[in-house]
Amino acid sequence: MATDTDTEGLTGGESGTERDRTGNAVVNWMESLSEAAYAYLLLLPAFALLTLIAFYPLLRTFIMSLRADQTRGMEPLGAFVGVENYVDILTGNARLARQFLDVSLSTSFPFIELGVPFFQQALFVTLAFAIISVLFETIIGFGQAYVLDQEFTGRRWVRVAIILPWAVPIVIQGMIFFLLFQPEVGFGTDIMQWLGIFSASPLANSRDAFIIILVADIWKSSAFMALLILAGLQSVDRSLYDVARVAGASPWQRFKMITLPLVMPALLVAMLFRTMDAMRVFGLIESTAGCTTVPSLTCLVVEAMFGGTRIFATAATVAFTTALVIGLIIGGYVLLFRDTEGGMY
Repeated sequence: MATDTDTEGLTGGESGTERDRTGNAVVNWMESLSEAAYAYLLLLPAFALLTLIAFYPLLRTFIMSLRADQTRGMEPLGAFVGVENYVDILTGNARLARQFLDVSLSTSFPFIELGVPFFQQALFVTLAFAIISVLFETIIGFGQAYVLDQEFTGRRWVRVAIILPWAVPIVIQGMIFFLLFQPEVGFGTDIMQWLGIFSASPLANSRDAFIIILVADIWKSSAFMALLILAGLQSVDRSLYDVARVAGASPWQRFKMITLPLVMPALLVAMLFRTMDAMRVFGLIESTAGCTTVPSLTCLVVEAMFGGTRIFATAATVAFTTALVIGLIIGGYVLLFRDTEGGMY
């Protein structure tokens, strides 16, 4: 006769066997996967986390953008209006922050003139800032990385000097350039006026303030580009240069045929990261000249959301449109450089 203990042992044994069979089936299934499928399986937790912290808020923002603004009452959003908010911001009919009207119209900068839709003004500022800043940061960062990749005395101190601006917080960076070009405080205004470049109050002039913010961003972010490009340069096999020298290749030929192709994947990744960051510029503008003088897409979102006008749906519309623009830029990078040696990924 089987005792309770024997019965429990038998039951436990059967359960253990079932677990072993299930575990073996899972292992066999994983071993039967292709390398690509196995890689995606390992990335599944990261995709789930990305969906939770990135795509879900983006979806909620899109849903908010399909509602009307509710400036009265307790409810933050009004009735469903479809894509009406998107039509309004593209045609200049959106009730965006009136702050952007309080700008001197004496400048010839095109995004400050009356009659130009607010969203188009901010879009122009953002795209111009991203294109110009990333272009100069790539050139300067590549030059810095190329210097740091060489062997010379004091390279460690040069590396610290180049990287130091990247460690400066954005607010401190903005205050540095704010004080530098503040009349009767900094010397930057006097020098620029003497050269005939800036006006007497450059931080109140849209063109001058835009240039100052560009210079501030290039000063700080070139170090970031240099770090990423330097990592690509140091991964290049040095024996290739020795072979090229023996073959009689000039320095320019070695750079063109060896350095540039092999460092291109790292260079494109650095450009992609900086472009996404530049499209979201806000802190540097606000701490230097203010969104009144140099409006960006993020400035529109912040002013619409927290400017006291309670136009939350319009803010969500501009925010989602900004995300779409950034997504299009990322797609452009992938399409243009997908055949780059080493891969875009």
